[in-house]
Amino acid sequence: MNSMAKSQRVLWQQVCGLAAVQGAIALTWVIYNLYLVDLLTQQGFPKPLATTLLIIENILGALMEPLMGSLSDKTQHWVGSRFPQIALGILLAAITFTAIPIVAIGGGAALRPVLPFALVAWALAMTVFRAPALSLLGRYAFASDLPQAAAVLTLVGSAAGATAPLANQFILNLGAGTAFAIGSGVLLLAAMVLQKSNPNRSLHSQSPSPAVITSPPLSWLNLSLVFGVGMTTALGFRLVLQMVPALLNSQIQPSTGPLISGLIFITLVVAALPCGVLSVRLGNRRGMGLGLAILVITCGLMLGVQTTGQAIVLAIALGLGLTLLSNGTLPYALSMVPPAKGGLGTGIYFSGGAVAFSLLASATQRGWLSPSGGMLISMASFAIAAVLLSAKPRPT
Repeated sequence: MNSMAKSQRVLWQQVCGLAAVQGAIALTWVIYNLYLVDLLTQQGFPKPLATTLLIIENILGALMEPLMGSLSDKTQHWVGSRFPQIALGILLAAITFTAIPIVAIGGGAALRPVLPFALVAWALAMTVFRAPALSLLGRYAFASDLPQAAAVLTLVGSAAGATAPLANQFILNLGAGTAFAIGSGVLLLAAMVLQKSNPNRSLHSQSPSPAVITSPPLSWLNLSLVFGVGMTTALGFRLVLQMVPALLNSQIQPSTGPLISGLIFITLVVAALPCGVLSVRLGNRRGMGLGLAILVITCGLMLGVQTTGQAIVLAIALGLGLTLLSNGTLPYALSMVPPAKGGLGTGIYFSGGAVAFSLLASATQRGWLSPSGGMLISMASFAIAAVLLSAKPRPT
């Protein structure tokens, strides 16, 4: 390792390129979720089809994420880069994303039956590059510094995600054609930014030998823990964002929920970098554990909130807990697999999240979740995640 690599613990240029991709992923999902129901109902499809499609997309995503991540590991070994698969995936995602409003609005009756398939096709295209791209984080920082690098992804992804509660009406006013075109453009721009950042650079060995690829072997225990942490943290995270607004609208006043959701995202953005520094000092597992403890306690307190002031304080606490958790999840997944299998480890983590989203969408469709019940489940999910996090993994 040359002297420059020795003195540099994080490749910030590459991390920022990766953050651009994370932000584009978050923004396109915001646009997709805002327009999904309207696009379907305008074409005469029943409203519940939107939830059914989300369930199907997540079930397929649970299978595709590890597959695409593993394929990128092989691509890295064969050609020395994951970027060809990432670029292809982003191009497919941009094309299919642009095609959605064309099929829905300009296709007429002839293309009406194609719309659900176009929606699913886009969601699958996103799985082609997400795990391969985000697994690159493991190349851009030493293991102990990964939470600080991941904090940049949390900041940019949260800033993009904040457009849902804070700028949803603005996005809807753009119209589907314009909004989806912007989303596609942002995806392509993110690919260009990542390419310009020299994504193949690494702080670690550039050309691992076949022996490094196959040894040490993958641990099924570690993969199971990654899947479980991915599932429980994703379920708790989504329930907080979904149930807190509904809970506060019923306990305080209807206008409170969206404002508090926005405050949670603002806290995620503001706290991302400081929490990344804190997790580096504490160690990633301790940082995640602290975040999970904050979330369990705060979710319980949220059930008894009675004033807007209390809601604001708890929203900030939720944001801090989610920030510590978000900064640590990718580093955790990468730490549980050999370096040459980073794509698979990241894909397994996202697979667990996809299963959680599918279960949550199914429960919501059937009306099984009340706001208070959802908060209790989020508490249990975070508590289970803490137990899984404390399990001793096998060395990688």
